Amino acid sequence: MATKYGTKEEYLELIRTLQASGIEAYADIVFNHMMGADETEVITANVKAWDNRLYEMVNSKEVEVWTKFTFPGREGQYDDYQWTWKNFSGVDYDQRSGYHEILQFPGKNWKDVDDENVNYDYLMGADVDFDEPETEAQLEKWGKWFFDTTNIDGFRLDAVKHIDFGYFQKWLKEREKQMGKNPFVVGEYWSDNLDKLKSYIDRSGEVVQLFDVPLHFNFYQAATSGGNYDMRRIFDNTLVKSRASHAVTFVDNHDTQEGQSLQSWIPGWFKEQAYSLILLRQQGTPTVFWGDLYGIPERGVDPVGFNLRRMMQLRSRIEILSEYDYFDHHDVIGWTNTMNFDGKKTGMATILTNATYGSKYMVVDPEQAGKSYVDLLGHRMETLRLDGKGGTTFPVNDGSISVWVEKSVALKLETVSTQLASLATEIESVVAQLAEMAELLRG
Repeated sequence: MATKYGTKEEYLELIRTLQASGIEAYADIVFNHMMGADETEVITANVKAWDNRLYEMVNSKEVEVWTKFTFPGREGQYDDYQWTWKNFSGVDYDQRSGYHEILQFPGKNWKDVDDENVNYDYLMGADVDFDEPETEAQLEKWGKWFFDTTNIDGFRLDAVKHIDFGYFQKWLKEREKQMGKNPFVVGEYWSDNLDKLKSYIDRSGEVVQLFDVPLHFNFYQAATSGGNYDMRRIFDNTLVKSRASHAVTFVDNHDTQEGQSLQSWIPGWFKEQAYSLILLRQQGTPTVFWGDLYGIPERGVDPVGFNLRRMMQLRSRIEILSEYDYFDHHDVIGWTNTMNFDGKKTGMATILTNATYGSKYMVVDPEQAGKSYVDLLGHRMETLRLDGKGGTTFPVNDGSISVWVEKSVALKLETVSTQLASLATEIESVVAQLAEMAELLRG
């Protein structure tokens, strides 16, 4: 049945279009809970405290809960299984009394997961019980059907801090067999505690990468401290520094937007600096948020701008060979790289600040001696010539960033940028014409 996001046919067409364009498609999987049940059931449950999910406030209270999923619209297609309270460990609403309270079902136990609220197995909705054999069988059956139907390339696993840390080892192993490859898998474990993230990676059998939430909060502090944050510590206590092979780096996402429960939005003036720290470095798998790339008009949020696209274009065409950090100043930090760009070895120097302007002598590579470097992002207009060591003093403006590359590299990227801008204008024109045609047809 169609959802607010579209039809099954549109969903499959989206995946095929991405893959035909050389882009892997990853599915967002929510196994932690189910919501929107079709019927209620009357059972007894124990009431747990909100701030201590192991503390029992009331024993054996009769409640009416939304836990019966009959899927009437399905009419038995695909599967005729019906979920009941036995598939879940608890809910947070009693229909009979109208109270919002954490209700743990008889014979059920919270799993050993994150220790926030003493135990954070329960998050929301009808909490899936992975100890129930029928539940596990249904999730496996769905996983097989889902890949057979979509030919998806990988997965984003939602709310893994609330799910049995060992569960996905078995489920993903079956997907590997089915897909014939090791799919890309990233889990959302929302915590800025590095030890917790590393513990999950170890206990889950290292089959899942995690979003680097601590790095996001370092960005947030750097951007909101009025210049008092020590930029030399930007990678301290982060996943990308300690477990780079399992770190998926990001600046912002749908949950960190203003007005969301995890609000911690990075101010626009620091976005370019933050994105350089994930897009233009060797370690980690960087992600770009749709709202940063295209803006969020309904919230009055503008796109980061053309320089984000330039960094993405550069990232897509380089292989970083080496990296040397110049994290030696409270406000102004930088690093240099050697890299292959379109099959040619070249260099790059990045310098940024969260406070006032500055400069830093940095060596790119002796092989780059005498080469002319310009600021790819256009914040500085001068051309710098590297000395005999392959270095020079690179400047940066107040609260800004400059990415210095060979002039020839900048010209190639400028040509691509001009072509993309022209293509975007053509697309906008076609969309406008189609809108006019649709209006005429409606008339």
